[in-house]
Amino acid sequence: MNPKLTKAHLASHSQKLSKLLEVPDEKVFELPEKVLQFGTGVLLRGLCDYFIDKANKQGVFNGRVVVVKSTDKGEADDFNEQDGLFTHCIKGLENGQPIEEYVLNASISRTLSARSEWNEVLNCAKNPEMQVIISNTTEVGIALLENDKVTNNPPQSFPVKLLAFLYERWKTFGGTAKSGMVIIPTELIVGNGDKLQEIVLEQAHRNGLEPDFIEWLETHNHFCNSLVDRIVPGKPDQETRTDLQKRFGYTDDLMILSEVYRLWAIQGDEKIRKILTFASVDSGVIIERDIEVYRELKLRMLNGTHTLTCGMSYLLGFRLVKDVMSNAYLNRIITNLMLGEVSLAIPYKIDSKIKDRFGRMVLDRFRNPFLNHKLLDITVQYTAKMKMRNIPILLQYYREFGKAPELFAMGFAAYLQFMKAEKEVNGNYYGESNGEYYPINCNFAPYFYEAWENFDLDKVLANRSLWGEDLTQLDGFADAVRKYL
Repeated sequence: MNPKLTKAHLASHSQKLSKLLEVPDEKVFELPEKVLQFGTGVLLRGLCDYFIDKANKQGVFNGRVVVVKSTDKGEADDFNEQDGLFTHCIKGLENGQPIEEYVLNASISRTLSARSEWNEVLNCAKNPEMQVIISNTTEVGIALLENDKVTNNPPQSFPVKLLAFLYERWKTFGGTAKSGMVIIPTELIVGNGDKLQEIVLEQAHRNGLEPDFIEWLETHNHFCNSLVDRIVPGKPDQETRTDLQKRFGYTDDLMILSEVYRLWAIQGDEKIRKILTFASVDSGVIIERDIEVYRELKLRMLNGTHTLTCGMSYLLGFRLVKDVMSNAYLNRIITNLMLGEVSLAIPYKIDSKIKDRFGRMVLDRFRNPFLNHKLLDITVQYTAKMKMRNIPILLQYYREFGKAPELFAMGFAAYLQFMKAEKEVNGNYYGESNGEYYPINCNFAPYFYEAWENFDLDKVLANRSLWGEDLTQLDGFADAVRKYL
């Protein structure tokens, strides 16, 4: 059996490995910790940490990442066992040409558990080198939680964890301008930086923190809206992984696979650019004052189309995005939905040629034969995603055309059907398709479990707590959804 990927293994095999993949210089391990990252997810590792690692290897950013994990379980142990190292496999099509690249990422210095090592997380606030905080806590992570205290060990919600960290930093450095942080949430929420700042400030007031701290929080910390776009489905399939580990001569339990395309758009000015120097090494990092065009294209055409079609595809027996796109019927449905409905109703003025070009690029990304992108992964927090990504599309479509978008209604009906749980086990809900049970990982699973006992479509569509709107007021939409149900 191959040895684990560790710093020691890398040091003794670097010459051999450098012929097979991009490896870091040993000096990278001596770089100071400059980034606090909430989340160990593959998107952060395959995108944000990718850019930081690339910059470090070119001697530009020169800072490593401390990762905060919400629990003691799972990959936190793998990170510590592998000294934060992981292999990043990049495969896909770029300008019609196949790309295959392997990177040994050394951006992560250590991983801390918020649950059992919270004091150590707070100690990171005392590090004068710290400059940046990034997060990906899913769409439901940026939320205002009642009675959440900075004195809790740890606080319950991500915003109050962040508040506690910033409060510790203020106490340590006396509220100097230099001690402020650049905070970049990557959650798929419209105005994610603005929303996070709003909640953090509200919780600062609720926690009765000093006015001087609140002034420093508002004046010297920069909450940046951002969006991320890279398909990172996770580990390669077992056969590929086994082959690569045999070729590289080590075992890597953190290995990830991603597509070639990458985008991290960050709302900021020259001051932000001077701190986020990793942006200079890759055109995939964009720092601009207005990132709305990038956000809308990605959120609606890629994420929105995924959300409208993942449930339908799963219920029809498919499990991977690439297999869905290999089916001529579904390929046509998805293409027509994206270019003929979603594209026409993006609630932001974008040139039609730009939308068409972006959409066709997204379709090529969906077809990437190297990615085993699981449909079930797209259904996580299905309802929140449907509301945020697609309801604005639906409303704009009605403003433009005054009728129900047909393929949208089909996808929405499939979503409702997917949310029909057939059983509940210890608070976990499961649907059934083709004789097989599947998990419904959505905060609204209990609601739909009850709703489906005596299903009333109009009642569900009229539920403003789900959609922010009464969808029965959209003429013909309920009838269109009912037809497909």
